[in-house]
Amino acid sequence: MHVGDDTFWSIGEAARTTGLSVKLIRHWSDIGVVHPAGRTSAGYRVYGTEALARLQLARTLRELGLGLATIKDVLEREQTLAEVAAAHVDALEAQMRTLRSQQAVLRTAIRRDTTAEGFTTMTELARMSAAERRTVIHDFVTETLGELDVPTYRRGLLAAAPELPADPTDEQVDAWIELGELVRDPALRAGMRRMARYAAEHRPGEHDERVLAEAERATDEWLQRVEEAMGEGIAADSPAADPVVAAVVAIWIPTQAVASAKSVEFTTSATSVKALADGAGARRLLLEQLEVVADPHVERYWQLLCVINGRPVRPSMVAAGQWLMTALRANPAPGARAAQLGEMYDAEDAAWEPAGVLDACERVLDAVDVLVSAVQPDQFDRPTPCAGWDVRTLLDHLVWENLLWAGLAGGSPRADVTADHLGDDHVAAFRAAAQGARAAFGRPGMLDRRYGPAPGRRLVEQLVIEMLVHGWDLAQAIGHRHDAVHDLAESALPVVREIYGELPRTAAGSFGPPQPVSEDASALGRLAAYLGRSVQDPG
Repeated sequence: MHVGDDTFWSIGEAARTTGLSVKLIRHWSDIGVVHPAGRTSAGYRVYGTEALARLQLARTLRELGLGLATIKDVLEREQTLAEVAAAHVDALEAQMRTLRSQQAVLRTAIRRDTTAEGFTTMTELARMSAAERRTVIHDFVTETLGELDVPTYRRGLLAAAPELPADPTDEQVDAWIELGELVRDPALRAGMRRMARYAAEHRPGEHDERVLAEAERATDEWLQRVEEAMGEGIAADSPAADPVVAAVVAIWIPTQAVASAKSVEFTTSATSVKALADGAGARRLLLEQLEVVADPHVERYWQLLCVINGRPVRPSMVAAGQWLMTALRANPAPGARAAQLGEMYDAEDAAWEPAGVLDACERVLDAVDVLVSAVQPDQFDRPTPCAGWDVRTLLDHLVWENLLWAGLAGGSPRADVTADHLGDDHVAAFRAAAQGARAAFGRPGMLDRRYGPAPGRRLVEQLVIEMLVHGWDLAQAIGHRHDAVHDLAESALPVVREIYGELPRTAAGSFGPPQPVSEDASALGRLAAYLGRSVQDPG
């Protein structure tokens, strides 16, 4: 339609020209996004060149996700297009951050195989703003510390708030979700309160950077010593751990002197810091401190904050801390465990006569050989009664025990506990190691020769005990009968109770806490239960 020099389009023609529907153009006309140029004599709307340009621009802005109110502002020149574009860029970036967070939540839900309730919690945590995250930590600190008068400790916790970046990684989102769940754990709150109380009692006042740096250096040093001991296979509850404890105490004592210089009131009921030396008092104080600071929940809290805030994460000290605490309990004073074992080993009430222990060793090695030979490679990944060990790991340990005690008997201690001792043929590996033990124990005079505090017969006895209990583990794992050594287990039970009865039954110890067992359980079942196994079958 032409009127003078102007061209007008009907609503149908405008729809075909712009690619919009007639219904949408009518709606936009009604709300003022576009204005008709007039109406025909029949009352139909017509649109001029400017209206078509507005429709085209409105369509483009709508496709970018802008709302109709914002589009009207642009079209009416209440906002410039540049201003609207900048605002829309910000909105899109916020939307993309939300989508990335939601994507991370979904990935985390897949990895954790979480429940519907857990998924809802994770989603809520992922959608929180920075202010809401700070509120979560503030409420956690306030509720955890309660009435405790620990201003320095409180400020430190509040200052370390999680600050997710604008474009967080999946790892950072995962860490925030885990942290949000962790702060609800009563175990974390209990650990934080223990630390706060200890800090208030022993380290009042503001933190000194020099003291903190010295403590961090000492921690790195003793961690290295302990991890080396763990790598060498040194049992935390054995006399072999005593020199490691002594080395750690020597590293730790100077840190107490530095702390004491900053706080003259810092003393303990047992020992003045200035008088600390390796002994029962120092070891008791070190154990007391470790019981407070080596808390896995608190450590995880700080690790997650570091991940969220993009800071380096210190290596975990949980495993090493558990090892050291067990070693301190088993070796409460220099030489104490060795002296205790020396008294036991010198007693004449051994389970077997000297020659009888060799017969016991032959029999138990033959019985375990039957079990090892019955294992098929497709059973390697089966779980065993030894927590965290599958069948292959247990087989490797059976081989290692023979290598270990044969090496000690031959004067060549082994230190390759972390090596693979099975190779491609687990049966051949066990038989070779067992034959080496038999040969080492059969040397003339070996049973009476002294190996530290122990006569040689006690080394053989230790291998018998290891083969009895780990043979039971293997039999349970593969569902094989193991009946040939019940009488040996009956003889070994008093020895095991004597040697291991006072040892700390901890996660880092050689054995778990004794488990209940039925009255009609076999001697082998009772032995396994005493050494921390769950025994269901009385046989």
